[in-house]
Amino acid sequence: MFEIFTSPDAWMALITLTFLEIVLGIDNIIFISIAAGKLEKKDRKKATNIGLVLAMVMRIILLFGITWLTKMKKPFMLLDESWITGGISWQAVILFSGGLFLLYKSTKEIHEKVEDRGHDEREVEKSRSSSLMNAIVQITVINIVFSFDSILTAIGMTNGISPNPTDALILMITAVVISVVIMMLFASPVGEFVNRHPSIQVLGLSFLILIGFMLIAEAAHLSHLVVFGNEVGAIPKGYLYFAIAFSLMVEFLNLRMQKNKNPEAEAVE
Repeated sequence: MFEIFTSPDAWMALITLTFLEIVLGIDNIIFISIAAGKLEKKDRKKATNIGLVLAMVMRIILLFGITWLTKMKKPFMLLDESWITGGISWQAVILFSGGLFLLYKSTKEIHEKVEDRGHDEREVEKSRSSSLMNAIVQITVINIVFSFDSILTAIGMTNGISPNPTDALILMITAVVISVVIMMLFASPVGEFVNRHPSIQVLGLSFLILIGFMLIAEAAHLSHLVVFGNEVGAIPKGYLYFAIAFSLMVEFLNLRMQKNKNPEAEAVE
C-alpha cells in the first residue's frame, strides 16, 4: 500500500507539495486569525485549531472527490478537424479547468499582494463575528474557498507519478496532513516569517502558474491532441522540480544576504 514511498520522485513530490501546501495555507492562518479576532482570548486558539483541522478535513474530502473524477478517462467527445484531432475525456476537462483556475487565482493573488495588500483581510474583517459558532462557520466557508488551489496543486504535482491512483492519493493526503500539523505547531512563527518575507509567498504563487500551465499541457496530452500536425506531449516533472528548487535556492541566498547586510534590523524583528 505504501510502496509509493520507495520512489525518489515520490519523496521529491512530497517535499515540494508540503512546502506549497504550507505557503498556500498561510493565507488560511491569517484569515482564521482575523475571523477569530473578536472572540474571547480563551476561545481564539480553539477556533484557530478547529479551523486548521477543518481545512485538513475539507482538503481530504475534496481530494477523494476530484481524484474520483479524474479517473473518468473515456473520451466523451472526439475532435477530427483538419487542424486538430483528439478525444476529450472528463479527466482532461477537470485538469484543463484546474489549470485555468490556478493561472487565474495565482495571477490575481500576486496582484493583490503586490498592488492591493490587505484585500482579503478586509473582506474577512467586514463580516467577522464575536460568536465562536459563527466564527467556525465563517472559517469553514473560508476553507472551502481556499481549498481548491491547494487540491489542484496536489493533483498537478502527483499526476503521473504512479500508475496506481491510490498511491498518488496517499501521497497527497500525507502532504496535506503534514502541512496542517506543521501549521498547528508553528502557526505563529511560520506566519511571521512569510509575512516578514512576502517574496516567499509570491514565489509560491509563481510556482502555481507553472503547475497550472503543466495541468493544461497534461490535459492536452491525455486527450492525445494533435494540433497542426504536432502532438502535445507531457511536461516532465523533473523540469518543474528543478525550477522550484533553483528559485528557492536563489531566494534563500537573497534572504541570507539581506540578513548579513542588516543584522540590526533582523535583531529587532
